[in-house]
Amino acid sequence: MLSVVIPAYNEEAMIEKAAAVIDGILADAGIAHELLFIDDGSKDTTWEKILQTSAVLPQVRGVHFSRNFGKEAAIIAGLAQAQGDCCAVIDCDLQHPPEKLVEMYRLWEQGYEVIEGVKSSRGSESAMHGLAARTFYSVISAATGFDMANASDFKLLDRKAVNVLVNMRERNAFFRALSSWIGFKTASVEFDVREREAGESKWSAAALIRYAVSNISSFSTAPMQIVTVLGVVMFVVSVILGGIALVQKLCGAALEGFTTVILIQLFSSSVVMISLGIIGYYIARIYEEIKGRPRYIIAQTCGGEKTE
Repeated sequence: MLSVVIPAYNEEAMIEKAAAVIDGILADAGIAHELLFIDDGSKDTTWEKILQTSAVLPQVRGVHFSRNFGKEAAIIAGLAQAQGDCCAVIDCDLQHPPEKLVEMYRLWEQGYEVIEGVKSSRGSESAMHGLAARTFYSVISAATGFDMANASDFKLLDRKAVNVLVNMRERNAFFRALSSWIGFKTASVEFDVREREAGESKWSAAALIRYAVSNISSFSTAPMQIVTVLGVVMFVVSVILGGIALVQKLCGAALEGFTTVILIQLFSSSVVMISLGIIGYYIARIYEEIKGRPRYIIAQTCGGEKTE
């Protein structure tokens, strides 16, 4: 059986549509399946729509968080609740083409254990958003050692891969990178990002920046190397300026250089503060991890054998 994990946050306009479309495509292909909607603490009627849909379609199950825990937590919760022999993750807004699930499933039947959805185009996004995305994935690709330029959360995973991800103890997991990092026999399926059919995107510029910073720091220590680079730069600058000052002193041409001193002080202070900020951020992430709080809290479930 294929379990389709569908994270949803304020997606009241898309629940019924997504369920009907995905269920229809998989039914026509003769694929036994369940649709698992994860309501990430929505503020609208998303959960009520999931309840209504599960009452009509027996294949639909739902999980409702006690509050918003983020998309990564919703994906992990869905994988943990899934009962299928393989699990797919797809966005509720249907920007990931559902018909590609059939192609992914056929590859799984051929023995592939991780089937990656790879973007052949990113749809109609702004130039600024595209630049930010390319920068983000360049950093992640450099940190992981494999190309994530067109990576997405649209994937199908064998039960073995799902169990590995679910049993990882790190609280701030980056699903998009970890699902590639774990290895296994991998294939890819290209897709074009579609326009959202209803509702609005929940990702603001600030949210995307937080998401990027959080995932880079959770998966890579690359930002920590910035501290080393800044230290080296500061050392080189100090050697050069120190050499110039020494030569001028020996030649009897030393100048007061008050402006130079002020600029050096400002530069060195900036380097120190940036370095402390980066180190402090990682210390904060360590603090969050060692507290051992759960990734998410389930308030209610529906569908399947019972409703809680």
